[in-house]
Amino acid sequence: MQETIKAKDLQPGMYIVLPVSWFKHPFLANEFVIKSRDQIDKILDCGIRDIVIDTAKGLAPKRGDAELTRIEDYVNTPPKTWTPETLVPPALRDAVHDKTLPLERKSRIVYESSRILIERLFEDPKAENIAEAKKGIAEVVDLIIADDATSKELLKITSYDFYTYTHSVNVGVFSILLAKQLFKGSNAHNMHELGAGFFLHDIGKVRIDPAIINKPGKVTDEEMLTIRTHPYQGYMILSETNQLTEECKVIVMQHHERADGTGYPRMLKGDDIHAYGRICCLADVYDALTSERPYKQKLNTFDALKLMKERLLNHFQQDMFEKFVHLFSERSGYR
Repeated sequence: MQETIKAKDLQPGMYIVLPVSWFKHPFLANEFVIKSRDQIDKILDCGIRDIVIDTAKGLAPKRGDAELTRIEDYVNTPPKTWTPETLVPPALRDAVHDKTLPLERKSRIVYESSRILIERLFEDPKAENIAEAKKGIAEVVDLIIADDATSKELLKITSYDFYTYTHSVNVGVFSILLAKQLFKGSNAHNMHELGAGFFLHDIGKVRIDPAIINKPGKVTDEEMLTIRTHPYQGYMILSETNQLTEECKVIVMQHHERADGTGYPRMLKGDDIHAYGRICCLADVYDALTSERPYKQKLNTFDALKLMKERLLNHFQQDMFEKFVHLFSERSGYR
C-alpha cells in the first residue's frame, strides 16, 4: 500500500519511490529501502519535499502513540540468495570504466554499488559468491590506485551510518588509500587480495546473532565476548570457501589487534602485528569514531584524529598513523 509523506519524516526501514528521474538523484535505483539517515539527507538535498512510501515493503509512519508498522516483516525477512551473475551490480563495472561520467557521479555510483555488493555477499557468502565479489572489489582497487581524483572524491563521500555493509566499504576505501600511499612504487604486495581482505574484514559477523550486532545500546560483557569471535569466524568462512589467501588471513584475523597488546583475538603486540592488520585497524577505528550510532554521536574528522592521537596512539604504529592523517589533510580542510 502506497502513501505520500513529507521527506523530512522519512525513517530508516521505509521503502521509498523517488518522484524524480534517475539522473536527478545520487542513488542507483528509484525504489529501495532507506538504510540510514545519510540517505534521507541526500534525498532532502535533492529538493524533494514529498515522497511516496510503500508500507507493504517497509515501515509505515508513526501515527500518534501507535506505530503501525511492518517491522517484523522487515527485520525477519529471510536472507536472500544470490548467484555470481547477480552479485555485482552492473553499474559498478560500468562506472569504473566510463571515462565520460562526471567525477562526483562516478564516485557515488562506485561507492553505492560497492555497498550493495557487500550487502549481497553477506546475505549469501558461499564460495562462488566470495570469488565473484573479489573480482568486483579488484575493479574498485584498480580505480583507486590509478585515479587520484576519484580516490579523493570517494574519501569525501563515504557515508557515516554504522551499518555493517557501509562500514565494510568505508574501511575498504580508507585502507586501500593508505596502502597505496605506504606501498607506492613496490611490486611486493598483491593489492587485489589486500582489497579483498580490507572490504571483507568483518565477514565473520554473518555468523554472529544480528540482535547483538545491531543492538541499539552498549553490549554486555557476554555479548562482547561473542562479537570478539568474528575475526576467527571470518577466517573460518574464507578457509571453508577456499578463499583464504595470506593477505586475507592476516587482515581478517588482525584488524582488532592493538600495538600495546590490548586487542583481540590473540592480544598481539608491536611487530607481531602485520602491516596489513595495522592498516585495517587504523581504518576500522577511524570509521567507528566518525560513524553515527544509536548511543553516541559521530565525531568529525579533526576530532576523531585528535582523539586517536591523544588517547589511542599506543594502539597504532606512529609513522603509519601520520600517513593516515595525511590522507585527510590533503583535502580542502577537515569536514
